[in-house]
Amino acid sequence: MTFRTLGPAGPSVSALGLGCMGMSEFYGAHDDAQSVATIHRALDLGVTLLDTADIYGPHTNEALVGQAIAGRRDAVFLATKFGIVRDPDDPTARGVDGRPEHVRRRCEGSLKRLGVDHIDLYYLHRVDRRVPIEETVGAMADLVRAGKVRHLGLSEVSAQTLERAHAVHPIAAVQSEYSLWTRDPEEDGVLDACRRLGIGFVPYSPLGRGFLTGAIRSPDDFAADDYRRGNPRFQGEHFAKNLALVDKLHELAVLKSAARDRGAAPVTPAQLALAWVLSRGEHVVPIPGTRRIAALEENVGALDVVLAAEELAALDAVFPPQAASGARYAAAMMRSLGG
Repeated sequence: MTFRTLGPAGPSVSALGLGCMGMSEFYGAHDDAQSVATIHRALDLGVTLLDTADIYGPHTNEALVGQAIAGRRDAVFLATKFGIVRDPDDPTARGVDGRPEHVRRRCEGSLKRLGVDHIDLYYLHRVDRRVPIEETVGAMADLVRAGKVRHLGLSEVSAQTLERAHAVHPIAAVQSEYSLWTRDPEEDGVLDACRRLGIGFVPYSPLGRGFLTGAIRSPDDFAADDYRRGNPRFQGEHFAKNLALVDKLHELAVLKSAARDRGAAPVTPAQLALAWVLSRGEHVVPIPGTRRIAALEENVGALDVVLAAEELAALDAVFPPQAASGARYAAAMMRSLGG
């Protein structure tokens, strides 16, 4: 396993993390025993960064991760998030709460569910526009001083808000969606702000919610309760246009495989997509999610894929900014981004 730091002076983590959200919700049926086995295999492979949030389940994903890391806490750099709240009477409804009293209450709940005495990286999941970011981050900084949290992070934040937050307390990482088909952080200044301020960048959904693997060929491939059925990029004409992009990614993976030394394993579309994300900077640490050991091992294999300048140019030609068809979330979720 290779390691990277979240910013020049930040904590050291595995160059590839593991997103655990889909182990509990959103992507159809799940198997806790299978997920625990996958987390254990990740730790065996040297993956240290595990990512969860109190909203996943809700709460059940943190409990699952806590179960999986019991007895292996020292091998884990544990990240969780707070801030998004759900209505128990309407599981599809979302709100955001960044009030200081909410920060403290949510942290205590996460510590209990995870079965740990501290959280390595604690993110504000979405910015609460009703509360000055200085107040929310100030309360998060109190958790650091109390020894309950080691490092602070923000998710889907604007560059301007990041600047304000970083002035209150050092921010170790920003987590935002970033992949070949979601290049918004390049255009909205967030990636540049992270480089300038010495902050790590943690892309979630670096495989386009599984689409860039090439395994999804039809909307019928999704389970009935898979949230992607309602995601604009997986519907109608958007699906067909995006599938054409994935087919081009597959062609580039075949070319990359042919260029490798004899006897080297072929490069998969997923590995090519992850290698592109990894190439964006030494402070970039993607967290692809999976419930399956085979997919985990395939993803880790991306660390051995080095892209030449002409290969990066070919990927950029296929996937320029705004190449993907359709919004990355439904309208209500889009309004919560970039606070």
